[in-house]
Amino acid sequence: MLAMVGASGALAHGVAEGDALFIEQASGTQLLPFIYLGAKHMVTGYDHLLFLLGVIFFLYRMREVGVYVTLFAVGHSLTLLYGVLSGTHLNPYIVDAIIGLSVVYKALDNLGAFRRWFGFQPDTRAAVLIFGFFHGFGLATKLQDFTLSEDGLVANILAFNVGVEIGQLLALGAILIAMNAWRRTEGFPRHAFAANLVLMSAGFMLIGYQLTGYLT
Repeated sequence: MLAMVGASGALAHGVAEGDALFIEQASGTQLLPFIYLGAKHMVTGYDHLLFLLGVIFFLYRMREVGVYVTLFAVGHSLTLLYGVLSGTHLNPYIVDAIIGLSVVYKALDNLGAFRRWFGFQPDTRAAVLIFGFFHGFGLATKLQDFTLSEDGLVANILAFNVGVEIGQLLALGAILIAMNAWRRTEGFPRHAFAANLVLMSAGFMLIGYQLTGYLT
C-alpha cells in the first residue's frame, strides 16, 4: 500500500469527490477508468495547460511543436511513474509552486526577457524537459494523496499516464486550433505581448497561492 494523506487533501489538489472515491476503492486492473482519470486530470489541469500554452505560443511548425511537446511528455511521464511506483513523495505545495514558476519562466521566455536582461538565452528545450519533471511530480502528488491498492497498481498507473498523454493531445489540439485562428488576425503581434504578461501574472498567482498553502 501507498499510505498518503487522505481524500481531504486530494480534494484540495483538484480531484473530484467521485473520482477520489473510485481511486480509494479501486482494486485490481482498471485500465479504462484510469485512462479516463488521467485524461480528465490533464484536460482540467489549468496549471499544466498554461505551461503548454506558453510552450507552443510562438511555435509555428508542427515539427517544433512535436519536439517540445514530446520533451514535456517524456519529463512528466518519467516522474509521474517514478513518484508513484517508488513511493517518492514531495511536498505538493512546493511542487505546484514550481509548476507556477514554469508558467512564469515560459512567459518571460516568450517576451525575450532573458536575452534583454541577462544577455543570454536559456536552452528552452532543456527547460521544458526539466519543468516537465516537476509537472510529473505534480501529477504524482494527486495520486499519492490516496492509499492505492497494490493489486494492479503498475498497470493502473501506466494507464493513468496513457490517459494523461491522451488528455495532453486533446488539449494541445484545441490550443493549436485557437492559436492558429488568432495568429491569422491583424492584432496578434500587438496582443501577444499583453497575453504573455497575463500568462506571467497567472503563474505568479499560482506560486503565491501554493506558497500560502505551504506556509499556512
